[in-house]
Amino acid sequence: MNITVIVCTFNRCEIVAQTLESVAASVLPESVQWEVLVVDNNSTDRTKNVAEDFCRRRPDCFRYIFEPKPGKSSALNAGIRNARSEVLAFLDDDVTVDPAWLRNLTQPLLDAEYAGVGGRTLLQRPFSPPTWLALYGPGGMGGIIAALFDLGEEPCDLDQPPYGVNMAFRRSMFEKYGLFRTDLGPSPSRNIPRPNEDTEFGRRLLAAGERLRYEPAAIVYHPVPDNRLQKSYFLHWWFDFGRAVVVEKGPRTPVWGIPRHFLSIPKMIALTLPLCALRWMRTANPQKRFSAKCLTWATAGQISEAFRMARTANAAANTPAHDQLRSELPGRLNP
Repeated sequence: MNITVIVCTFNRCEIVAQTLESVAASVLPESVQWEVLVVDNNSTDRTKNVAEDFCRRRPDCFRYIFEPKPGKSSALNAGIRNARSEVLAFLDDDVTVDPAWLRNLTQPLLDAEYAGVGGRTLLQRPFSPPTWLALYGPGGMGGIIAALFDLGEEPCDLDQPPYGVNMAFRRSMFEKYGLFRTDLGPSPSRNIPRPNEDTEFGRRLLAAGERLRYEPAAIVYHPVPDNRLQKSYFLHWWFDFGRAVVVEKGPRTPVWGIPRHFLSIPKMIALTLPLCALRWMRTANPQKRFSAKCLTWATAGQISEAFRMARTANAAANTPAHDQLRSELPGRLNP
C-alpha cells in the first residue's frame, strides 16, 4: 500500500511546523510507501520556507505545492490531483499526531471492505470549558471548538461522516464521486459558508452505500484556540452552518416559476425560527440555553441563504439570455 498525507495550510507557518514534525515521526511498516504533501493555499508568511525545510530534511517523504486559488476546498482538490498514492489521508494544519496514527488510520483500507476511515480526535490538553459550553453529549459542541471526534474505544461502522481533521479515503472514491465542493468550506469569499466541505463528501459516500469505519487507535490531538471560547465564535459558526445546509442541498426545481427555497422561507420564519427562539428564551440550564440559541442562529442562516439563492435565481431568470430561451420554447410554455 502507498499513502499520501495531505496537509493544507494558510498563513500558519509556526503551527504547521509542529504538525509536520509530528507526522515526520510516524512509524509504518517498511512495506508501506508514504509521503506528506503540503499544499500552501496562497500564504503570505513563511509557510513555503517551513515546508521546503522539511522537503530538504526528508526528500523521500515531503513534497510542497502552491495552490493560488483561495479556499480550503481548492487546496484539498489540488492535493488530491497531485497525490501519488492509492490511499489519501487528510490532516489539519494545527494538530499533532500519535506516531502510530497513520498506520492505524489506513489499516482498514488494506482490503476493499471500506471506502474511508475516520480517526479519533482528542483535545491536545485538558481544559475547563465555560459554564455555558457543553463539549460532549446532546448539544455538545466539541466538534466545533476543536473538531473533536470521539466515539469511544471500539472500532465500528460509521453512520455519520468523519471530520477532515483526521480521515482517509481510497483515491478511487474521488474518481468515482468527485472532489470536494468549492462552494463549501473556509474561503475569503463571504458567499461561501465555512462548514461542511469535509462532511459533505462523507455524506455523499454514505448516501451511495459506501462503508466508512471509525478507528479509535488513529489519534490526533487538537488545540483549543482562545478565540474559540467566545460565544460570538459559535454563533457565527452556527449561522454559517445553516447557510451550508442550504448550499449542500443545492438549488431546487422551481414551482410555478418560483424557486423552492423561496417557498420554504415563510415556513421557516413562521414555524422553525419562533420555536427555536422560544426554546432559547425559556431554557434555564446555561448549556442547553446556549445550544438552543445556536440552533436559532442556524435557522436564521438557512433563511438568509435561501433568500440569497432565491434572489440569484430570480436575477438569472430575468436576464436577456433567459428571455431569449423562453421565446424559443414551443407550445403552451410560450403562448
